[in-house]
Amino acid sequence: MDVLASRTILRPRDPDVTAAFYRDRLGLGIFREYPGGTVFFAGQALIEVAGHGEPDAGSSATILLQVRDVHAARAELVEAGVAVVREPRTEPWGLIEMWIADPDGTRIVLVEVPPNHPQRKDSRGE
Repeated sequence: MDVLASRTILRPRDPDVTAAFYRDRLGLGIFREYPGGTVFFAGQALIEVAGHGEPDAGSSATILLQVRDVHAARAELVEAGVAVVREPRTEPWGLIEMWIADPDGTRIVLVEVPPNHPQRKDSRGE
């Protein structure tokens, strides 16, 4: 399989409220808008808020957004009125994670990779 691109598609109860959350509260840039939907940039991924189709009932989807500084992101989000579901903490696997949620309850995990984490190790010389 040769994957060329990917995106997460959300089908919320109220697409306008959810699109406003991603645009105004999280500050994500708009990749494109179309009748019935908005697609946002999310790092190297895209998040599409679709106003067509049936709302996702009981979705267990999680969106992971890697940030440079979880604590700075927390301050910025709280200032924008976003409720923190779980405060930042270092997980047993070494990443610093904080949880928020969109208006439909979709979990959004903000992740910071600390400087000493193995994901930052350059193993090319080994």
